[in-house]
Amino acid sequence: MVDRIPNMKSAYEIAMERLNKTSPTMKLSGAQKKELAELDSEYAAKIAAREIALKGEMAGAGDDVEKESALRDQLATDRRKLQAELEDKKERVRQGKTR
Repeated sequence: MVDRIPNMKSAYEIAMERLNKTSPTMKLSGAQKKELAELDSEYAAKIAAREIALKGEMAGAGDDVEKESALRDQLATDRRKLQAELEDKKERVRQGKTR
């Protein structure tokens, strides 16, 4: 007689159960989903505008490698700052707080 192991779970299933215990999935309202989408759109536009402005400056830098490098660093910093700001605002929306 072969002993059967009752319903073995995959590592993925176990990990998902643990994740749901520590941070349960939140149900978002339609208004929250809409606000999150608006935030994504707003910040995508902000990031794109910043990229266009700094890339224009980079093009104007010509052969000045140091200036171009500084502008690239500035772009990376601005992008990280805007992404962090976006995530902060999205988290507030998820928690039911207004922007």
